[in-house]
Amino acid sequence: MDEALKENIYGALEQVIDPELGIDIVNLGLVYDVEMDENGTTKVTMTLTSMGCPLAPIIVDQVNAALADIPEVKEVDVDIVWSPPWSKDKMSRYAKIALGIS
Repeated sequence: MDEALKENIYGALEQVIDPELGIDIVNLGLVYDVEMDENGTTKVTMTLTSMGCPLAPIIVDQVNAALADIPEVKEVDVDIVWSPPWSKDKMSRYAKIALGIS
């Protein structure tokens, strides 16, 4: 996958807002990696802010919807991982400012 396509995918993922925090999943640091195979199957490796997050299915659905408009993406596989664990250190400067975290 070329860098422009990867940036396009990350840009689309910025439209997925964590319902609890009101910040997108990219700036929260929840998206760890994006890979695409030769068939257009796109694997999004990500985590959630907490292991028992009841909104996980909603976020997965939103990831699928966000990537549906990218022609190169034929199928989406969301892989939710717990290692490495998420922490506020993974958040972008923008997310930290928006949430009042220093």
